[in-house]
Amino acid sequence: MTKADIVAKISEKLGLEKGDVQATVETFMEEVKNSLETGDNVYLRGFGSFIIKTRAEKTGRNISKNTTIKIPAHNIPAFKPAKVFVESVKEKTEVTV
Repeated sequence: MTKADIVAKISEKLGLEKGDVQATVETFMEEVKNSLETGDNVYLRGFGSFIIKTRAEKTGRNISKNTTIKIPAHNIPAFKPAKVFVESVKEKTEVTV
């Protein structure tokens, strides 16, 4: 599902203009991004949390030059789904192999 699909579904369900819904969705995503950039996690009860995870410093390899490089510690954004959300997906979807 893409952002356009989400906008279309919300617009259809609520009877709102697609432009208004798109602006709302983009504003939501921008606010989540801004919160994470300032070091604040975003918690949405029943859905999940957008959190910042810290990756430890590690040693990597540059295969083409056959040398080791130091990868510094850094932060990455992550999503952790709520238990209710995980259980709902488990119950309502089939396992595909």
